[in-house]
Amino acid sequence: MSAFIIDGKKISKEIRQELAVEIDELSASGVVPGLATVLIGDNPASASYVRMKKKACQKLNIYNESIERESTISEKELLDIIHGLSDDSKIHGILVQLPLPNHINEKKIINAIPAEKDVDGFSPINVGKMMLGQDAFVSCTPAGIQELLVRSGFSPEKKNVVILGRSHIVGMPLANLLMRKARGANSTVTVCHTGTQNLKHVTMQADILIAAMGRPESVTADMVNENAVIIDVGTNRVDAPETEKGYKIVGDVKFNEVVDKVRAISPVPGGVGPMTITMLLKNTVKSAREFMMRQ
Repeated sequence: MSAFIIDGKKISKEIRQELAVEIDELSASGVVPGLATVLIGDNPASASYVRMKKKACQKLNIYNESIERESTISEKELLDIIHGLSDDSKIHGILVQLPLPNHINEKKIINAIPAEKDVDGFSPINVGKMMLGQDAFVSCTPAGIQELLVRSGFSPEKKNVVILGRSHIVGMPLANLLMRKARGANSTVTVCHTGTQNLKHVTMQADILIAAMGRPESVTADMVNENAVIIDVGTNRVDAPETEKGYKIVGDVKFNEVVDKVRAISPVPGGVGPMTITMLLKNTVKSAREFMMRQ
C-alpha cells in the first residue's frame, strides 16, 4: 500500500488564501505589504527563483520591487542598495538571492539587512531569537517543513525526528525550531551528517525523517521503518537522456522505492518547494503588520 502523499501545493494554496484575507485587511488600513528582491548576476537557478517569488507577490497583491545587477557589482554598491531599501517605508521585506559572487561577503550582506525586514530569517538576530523561543522571522524552508507536518496531520510534537543535513539554511535552524517548547514542535531531534556513524541504525528509529543533504536519492527503503513520515527537502538535477530536457529533478529520497513502505512522504517536486516561497510571503505580511503597529 502506497504512502499518504503530503501535498505541498495544496497546503501552500491554503496558506496563501489565509494571507490574502490578511493582505486585504492591511491594505484597507493603508499598508500594502512590500517585498524587494535583489538578484546579482545571471545564475539561471537564482533567476528562476526570483521570477517565482515575483509572480507569487503579484497574485497576492504584494508590492514587489525587483532589483537586478551584473555580477561585477562591488560589495559597497550592493550595501548601498540594501541601505536604500532599509529606509524605504514601502518595503517590509528584503531578500538578497544567494549565492552571491565570490568577491562579495555574504555574511556582511545578510548582516546589513535590518532584522525587522529580514524575511529570509537568516540574520544572526532572527536566528538567535528563534533559538531562544522568542518571536522572530524563521527561515522559510524550516518554517515550511513545520507547516507541512502540522497541516497534514503529522505534527512533530513528542515525536522522534531525524534530520539528515546540518546546513545553516535548513538542518540547523529546523532542528532548533522543532526542539522548541511550542505548538508544532516539542520534538526529540537528532541531526545526522557526514560524521554520523551507523546512519541506517539512526534513521530506522525516526518517526519523522527529514532529508536535506543535497545528495540525489540517497535515502532508500532499507533505511526507514513502516510508520515513518518522510519529508524530502532535496532538489537535485540528474541526467535523464530519455526525457525531452535531458535531465530530471529528484529529491534526496528514492521516492519510487520508499513510497511503498512508509506511512507518508512529500514528493519532489510539489512538496517542500512551494512551501518555501509561501513562508517568504507570510513573513513579508507579518513584517508589514508589525510596521503598521509601530506607526
